[in-house]
Amino acid sequence: MGHLWFLGNIFVYVLIGLPIFFNIKKGKLSKIVNLVNRLFSNPLGLLLINVFFIAEVLVFQPKPFAVYAQTWHGFAIGLLAFFFGFLFMIVGKVFWNTVKLWKWFFLGLATVLYTVRYVIFASEAPSYLTVIESNSWIFSIFGFCYQYFNKPSKLLSYLSKAAYPVYIIHMVVLYLAAKLILPFHLPALIAFTLITGITFIGCYLIYEFIIRRIQMLRPLFGLKWNANSKEKNNIKVSVNKV
Repeated sequence: MGHLWFLGNIFVYVLIGLPIFFNIKKGKLSKIVNLVNRLFSNPLGLLLINVFFIAEVLVFQPKPFAVYAQTWHGFAIGLLAFFFGFLFMIVGKVFWNTVKLWKWFFLGLATVLYTVRYVIFASEAPSYLTVIESNSWIFSIFGFCYQYFNKPSKLLSYLSKAAYPVYIIHMVVLYLAAKLILPFHLPALIAFTLITGITFIGCYLIYEFIIRRIQMLRPLFGLKWNANSKEKNNIKVSVNKV
């Protein structure tokens, strides 16, 4: 499965959560939604979700914490992230305004826990501390992005559409770049820079000139099937004639 291992997990998450998500969207769980609205309207409410993630690491006890791929720890933490992510989007501006208002608080908390993890625990801190640190980084990033990038942008629109296709292809390009560069036994920093540069350029070229422009490939990489301009013009002419 390689680096796409999580796609199978997401499919299972959708199946598990579909009844809950459907009922929330239909307004049948309004009391729960109202409770979530109140909970996510303050930073302590957001910090409370750490209880679920801490419970997960206590059950599965991952060593190290970052071992997600094809493990029960990865499946469980992904399920929690998927579920709470849906709740964040359901409450919408309540969540976004909270992370925007308290972004510096979450950034400060994440920085302190990061420092503690490296100074005291030599990078691998107790999992419950890593949970709080990780979610604090995420909330701070959400807050800063909501404040500074929450506006129309051609570049942001382009990059957001490119994210998933590039993720799918980047590992292949990365391995090819490494196979090309590593046999030369260059200094590590130079090799790293070259491999990173080749990966970036290669992914851009493949996305821009192959995936994005070949219609039959677009749906395979999560992009909408776009009719070309000629087809659109033909449709408009037909409609006008009718």
